[in-house]
Amino acid sequence: MLRVLGIKNFALIEDISLEFTDNFSIITGETGAGKSIILGALSLLLGKRADLNSIRNSEKKCVIEGHFSVGAFSLKTLFEDLDLDYEEETIIRREILPSGKSRAFVNDTPVKLSSLSELGVHLIDIHSQHETLSIGNQDYQYDVLDTVAQNSELRETYSQNLKLLNTFKKAFDELKSRQIKADEAYDYNVFLLSELTEANLKTGLQEELESTQSKLSHVEELQEKLGQSYQQLDEESIGVVAQLREINMQLRKASQLDPNLGELHQRIESILIEAEDISSETQNQLESLDADPKTLEEVNEKLQLIYSLQKKHHVSDVAGLLEVKENLEQQVSVKENAEKELNQAELQITEQEQKLSKIAKALYESREKTTSIISDVVEKMLSELGIPYARLLVKGNLTSTFNSRGADHFEWLFSANKGSEPQDIKRVASGGELSRITLAVKSLLAQYDNLPSIIFDEIDTGVSGDVATKMGVIMKKMSGSLQVISITHLPQIAGMGQQHFKVYKTTENETTQSNIKVLKDKERVIELAEMLGGDKTSESALAHAQSLLK
Repeated sequence: MLRVLGIKNFALIEDISLEFTDNFSIITGETGAGKSIILGALSLLLGKRADLNSIRNSEKKCVIEGHFSVGAFSLKTLFEDLDLDYEEETIIRREILPSGKSRAFVNDTPVKLSSLSELGVHLIDIHSQHETLSIGNQDYQYDVLDTVAQNSELRETYSQNLKLLNTFKKAFDELKSRQIKADEAYDYNVFLLSELTEANLKTGLQEELESTQSKLSHVEELQEKLGQSYQQLDEESIGVVAQLREINMQLRKASQLDPNLGELHQRIESILIEAEDISSETQNQLESLDADPKTLEEVNEKLQLIYSLQKKHHVSDVAGLLEVKENLEQQVSVKENAEKELNQAELQITEQEQKLSKIAKALYESREKTTSIISDVVEKMLSELGIPYARLLVKGNLTSTFNSRGADHFEWLFSANKGSEPQDIKRVASGGELSRITLAVKSLLAQYDNLPSIIFDEIDTGVSGDVATKMGVIMKKMSGSLQVISITHLPQIAGMGQQHFKVYKTTENETTQSNIKVLKDKERVIELAEMLGGDKTSESALAHAQSLLK
C-alpha cells in the first residue's frame, strides 16, 4: 500500500510530501484546486509516459517518489521476474529532466517503463469517474468473472495453449504456401535437378578435368620437353646422370684416402640416387604420353557442361552447383512429401483444438458458477444504494470459436426499474447508476483480489444524500481489507474518512501553486461545513458537519 507520496516541480505543485494511513483516506478541494494533479503524479509513478509540459519550472527536474509497503502481498516473484531488487518497503522514483528525458527507479535500480507499468498494476487500482464506462467493456467484464472465479492459472493455461494452436496453424499455412509454390515450379525443378544429377558432379571434378584437358591438349609439346629433359639426364657419357656417376666414383675413392670426405661422398651419392629416380620417372611419363583425341573430346564436353550449368545457375564452381542441387532436392521433396506433412500438420492442429476445447469448457464452467454470485452481490448493494429494483443478469454460452478470452460469450444485462427487461448494461445504465454498479463490483473484487490500494476519483458523481452516505459506508468497509483513497466532492463520504487531505491553491508574487494539508478535528468540521454549502461559521452548518463525522 502507498505510505508516502512526494511530488516536486510537477504542474502547480512545487514540493509536497503526503503520508497515508492504511485505511480510508479522503481528498477534497474545490474544482481546479489540483486534485487531478495528484492522480497525474501517481500515474507517472506507475509507468505513464511523461509530458515535458508537466514540469513546473522548466530549469529544474521533476521528481515523483512513492514509498510502498508490499510485504503482505506476495509480490516477490514478480520482482524476480522483472529483475528488480525486492524490498518490503519499496521506493519507486520517477524523474523528468528539463531536457525531456525521463528516468525511473525501483529501489534505486533503473527500470524500463514497461516494467514499471507491470509492477504498478499490482500496487494501485486508480479508478476515475470516466472509467465507470469500463463496466460495459467486455475485457473488464471477463476480468471480473475470472477474478471472482479465481481463474488466473486456468486462464494462463488457456493462453499458452491458444498460442501453441496459433503456432501450429501458422506452420500449416506456411507449409501450404510452400506447397503451392512447389507445385508451380515442380516440373521445372525436376528438370534442373535431373540435369545436375546426370552431370555426376563431385568436389574437385572441375579442377581434375581442367588438368586432364591441359595435358591432352599439349601432348606433342610435353613429349618434346620431356624427351629433351630425359636426353640431358641420361645421355651416355655427357648426361647429367653419367657425370654424377663419375663424380660419385671419384669421391668414393677420395673418401677412402681421407675419411673426412665421407660426408661429401654421401651427399653426392644422394644426389645421384635422386637424379636416377628423376630420369626414370621422366622416361615413364614420356612413354605414357599418347595423343588421345577421344578422351580429350569427352573431357571438353564434360567441362563445357559444367561451365554451362554454372552460367545457368549463376555460380562460379562445382561447390556452388552442388549447393544448388541440394536446394532443388529440398524443393522437390516438399512437393513429393507435402501431402504427408500436411496431414501430420492438420492432425497436430486437430489434437491441439481438442485439448484447448477442454480447457475453454472448464474456463466457461468456472465463470458460469460466478454469475449468480456477481448478480446477487451487486443487486443487493444497488438496493442499499437507492436502486431497489435493480437487476443485473450475467449470462453466457459456450461457443466453438477460440479468442483471447476463451471460447464463450458473456453478456451483462441491466435493468434499474421494476418490470423492465434487462438490456446491455452500457446502453441502458445512466452515469449515476454506472457509478454505483462500479462501486459494487469493486467492493466484490476486493474480497477476491489481493490488491494493496484502490483510489476512487469522484466515483460518487451523479449521486447525493442518503445514497452518498451508503457509498461512503461501502468504501469504508472496503478499507478494512485494503487501502482506500477517495477523491470526493460529497461531504457525506468525506466525513467517513479516517484521514482527510485538503487540496487548495495559493497565489504569491503572481504565481499560483497547489498545496495539500492534513485536516484535523476543527479543520475537518469547517471543511465539511463548506462542502455542505452552508455558512461555515453558522452553528447549524457546523453541527451538521460534526454529525457527519460521528
